[in-house]
Amino acid sequence: MTETLAQLSTVFLYAAMGLYAAAFIAFALDLARRGARATAVEAAVVPSAVARRAEVAAPGGAPTTTVIGGGGGASDAPPEPSSALGRLSSRISSRVEDDLVNGSANSVSMRWAFALTIIGFAFHLVAVVLRGIAAARVPWANMWEFSMTGTLVIIGVFLVANLKWQIKYVGTFVLGLVLVLQGIALLRYYVPVVPLQPALQSYWLVIHIIVAVLGTAFFALGFALSGLQLLQYRRERQVAESRPQQFRFLATLPSSVALENLAYRINIVGFIAWTFTLIAGAIWAEKAWGRYWGWDTKEVWTFIIWVIYAGYIHARATRGWRGSRSAWLAIIGFAAVLFNFGIVNVFFHGLHAYSGL
Repeated sequence: MTETLAQLSTVFLYAAMGLYAAAFIAFALDLARRGARATAVEAAVVPSAVARRAEVAAPGGAPTTTVIGGGGGASDAPPEPSSALGRLSSRISSRVEDDLVNGSANSVSMRWAFALTIIGFAFHLVAVVLRGIAAARVPWANMWEFSMTGTLVIIGVFLVANLKWQIKYVGTFVLGLVLVLQGIALLRYYVPVVPLQPALQSYWLVIHIIVAVLGTAFFALGFALSGLQLLQYRRERQVAESRPQQFRFLATLPSSVALENLAYRINIVGFIAWTFTLIAGAIWAEKAWGRYWGWDTKEVWTFIIWVIYAGYIHARATRGWRGSRSAWLAIIGFAAVLFNFGIVNVFFHGLHAYSGL
């Protein structure tokens, strides 16, 4: 019965991966569509801008002078046609830009992508629950189970975050990350259900790991936003310097400043969860091994991640580290998270050797 449930869990996980792959393609198609719409906006806005520049270029904005009869007298022609052209151009530009943003947010491919993500999340949840039932415990006691639960929470945080912020545009990056992480787990980390090691037989397994997973999920979302921030910042510089743009879809996304502010807020939530991860881990270590800190490799890297994100928050809040520097700090922090998970857990042996591999 246990092995059957474990196999069924894997089947549901494969189904979830298939749905995530389809959602990833739909999100990618939406980005391509955004690029096409951005090109259309540029084609519509540039002629309007040329018309406005031509209007402004009239000497001093003076009204046109018309010669009447042959008497050499002059009269002031009304400026309404030129001004009306400028107002009409502004209205056209505004409407096209609004249509670009709103149309991209509500495109068919975006709706399909989000729906497939939700269905995939449901299958993924069933897979995790079945694994927990098969093991008769929480399903995050080894690398395989942690991968299943961690990627599930990343998708869950992404879905919940969209209830507050419209950040569906990071779906390609979030789904891509989950597909890579869970794909590696399927190839390398699968283990059958086994009993818990003595040190893991504690309620701190529930508390410590779940907050670590939550922190990782928020860091992943912050990582995606920071990556987009760097791309957007580059595009904004290209626009300011009248240079060609590589990624047209970025014109449909928030500004680099808005992306940075959102990444900062999300990373703060992740940092709070990671702080509790560090504290809970120390308490658990005292219960299991009789000391709060032992300079184990896993403990050290957990602390290094905490220091990187603490430095990121402190530098941005007090030292004025804005723009690309704060984004790179956030990216380095998440790289340390991935190193801690994929390298330290597998290749470094110590008291935290619970990968099950």
